[in-house]
Amino acid sequence: MLSQDHPVSACCEVLGLARSSYYYAAAAQCDDRALRSAIETIAGRYPTYGSRRIKAELARAPYFLEVGRNPVRQMMHEMKLLLQPRQGKPGTTDSGHGYRRYPNLLKGSKVTSPDQIWVADISYIRVASGYAYLAVVMDLYSRMIRGWELRASLSKELVEAALKQAMQEGRAPAIHHSDQGGQYFADDYLKLLRDKDVQLSMAATGKPQENGSAERLMRTIKEEEVYLNRYDNIADAREQLRHFIEVVYPHQRVHSALGYQTPAEYEAQWYQNTPSNSGKKCPVL
Repeated sequence: MLSQDHPVSACCEVLGLARSSYYYAAAAQCDDRALRSAIETIAGRYPTYGSRRIKAELARAPYFLEVGRNPVRQMMHEMKLLLQPRQGKPGTTDSGHGYRRYPNLLKGSKVTSPDQIWVADISYIRVASGYAYLAVVMDLYSRMIRGWELRASLSKELVEAALKQAMQEGRAPAIHHSDQGGQYFADDYLKLLRDKDVQLSMAATGKPQENGSAERLMRTIKEEEVYLNRYDNIADAREQLRHFIEVVYPHQRVHSALGYQTPAEYEAQWYQNTPSNSGKKCPVL
């Protein structure tokens, strides 16, 4: 090799080549099978990537595949990996009602025990046929999800089912906090709470940050479960969400706000260290 005895720049000058030519490595060529496999791997790792980002990833290690965006887009279309255009974000909070408004009782409150404050929220989940709606009820002390429900419609029955699950075995909070959504004013929902002498608390209209803990829970569910999976239908979504909500989230996922413990560990520690409450049952989903 000339480069072993002579500088690369000198060799290139003699041969009439640019210095960069010495370092050029021909772009890897690939057949459709290899390209499909690479695209499928990248799309599985980054489900929100479009053809432009997929193309960029293909050019990087470990693939080193130089391919145009149009072929990538066409192959993604054939593999049904292209994201569908959003038809508008479905709303989940209808605060334009005439029901009585409740004040925010969380301001200045210090949460010191389970079942002191429950927070509730609703969000949408994309499925192949359109949207489903997820309602959750979370204990603000331990971040334990007390109850949840997934249904095709944004109805009062949706939030009522989540609350009934949360209140199994006689559990109830001192305070129930939510946004101003009309579902939380339904007679049956309010009766469940009032029968247990639960105080009602609500975020002010247009201030979702006042229900921030519930909003963050929904964001966690979406980022760590929903956005990483595809749901063929509501039944499929329910089963996959059940594993995350009842297994991964309470028993495997640590929270910085809980000293990097899981909700189940944090709550069990409270019961263990509070003998006067030993008669209460520590919930394990």
